[in-house]
Amino acid sequence: MKPVRLAIAGAGLIGQAHIRVAQQDAACELVAIVDPAPAGAAVAARAGVAHFRTLTEMLAHDRPDAVILATPNALHVEQALQCIAAGLAILLEKPIASTVAEARIVVDAVDKARARLLIGHHRAHSPIMAKACEIIASGVLGQLVAVTGSATFFKPDHYFTDAPWRRETGGGPILINMIHEVHNLRMLCGEITAVQAFASSATRRFAVEDTVSINLRFASGALGTFMLSDTAASARSWEQTARENTSYASYDDEDCYCVSGTQGSLAIPTMRLKTYARPEDRSWWKPFETAVVDMVRADPLQRQLAHFCALARGEVAPLVSARDGLANLQVTEAIAMAAASGTTVNIPE
Repeated sequence: MKPVRLAIAGAGLIGQAHIRVAQQDAACELVAIVDPAPAGAAVAARAGVAHFRTLTEMLAHDRPDAVILATPNALHVEQALQCIAAGLAILLEKPIASTVAEARIVVDAVDKARARLLIGHHRAHSPIMAKACEIIASGVLGQLVAVTGSATFFKPDHYFTDAPWRRETGGGPILINMIHEVHNLRMLCGEITAVQAFASSATRRFAVEDTVSINLRFASGALGTFMLSDTAASARSWEQTARENTSYASYDDEDCYCVSGTQGSLAIPTMRLKTYARPEDRSWWKPFETAVVDMVRADPLQRQLAHFCALARGEVAPLVSARDGLANLQVTEAIAMAAASGTTVNIPE
């Protein structure tokens, strides 16, 4: 089986992570880096592959089988449409677009061209998430009642000076970070139908929020709360608890989700499970049976790339489709609207 010839557009933080993974996977052959910045040429030279300033320039010289678009959010729609027109398989980093209206354009283009497009919600490929979803689907927790979640962490100043777009509209933790959490919550608890939110920029004083508190209603009737902040000195985030990315310090005594049902609860990612021994005799006065669910850890980016190569070969459907990307963006856009308006925002099906 010939390796998938792969180009990566964007040589920033996530682009370099994709480059590292691609160079370790025999299922693909990294052939080009696309980035207009001088640093992009240096990254390509270190990787030993061709460098192009634009996708147009690359396509005039070479046509790979697939491309990973790890570029700033504002470029996602234009570049995705260009790659769809060129017939390439595409891994489009989240978010699918900056607005729901733009995301619909991408979804329509994918449908019309029957394009092979995967949205880069890499946690969907996490074996921890897969095991958590399996446990919830088994019914051991009973009817879902509530989920509490947290993504609280501290981003250093250089995160914003290295990429000033992160301080402006189209950046901010709702769109950059919360969209990951939304996909996780949809996998764990089903579709989100309404949100409420408060947002603050009191700490960083940027044009975008730095802290958000969120209420959620799910189609099942379950409710959720979520705390988001990129200026909180806290370890209650996926990166600092899942131990999937060694770039982050990790704390195995912390969780970032707790899913509760009528018969038990599951804390994630420690996978601590609490259930009643006799469901017919449930009471807050009665002790739980406690266990830690066995699971494996693996790099979701590696698993995502393997899935993307299979998609490029036409072997599988995308695990995270353009429509999933649209659904995630609908929720994040609703959170921003709820925070700005002070009202409950309903999310259409």
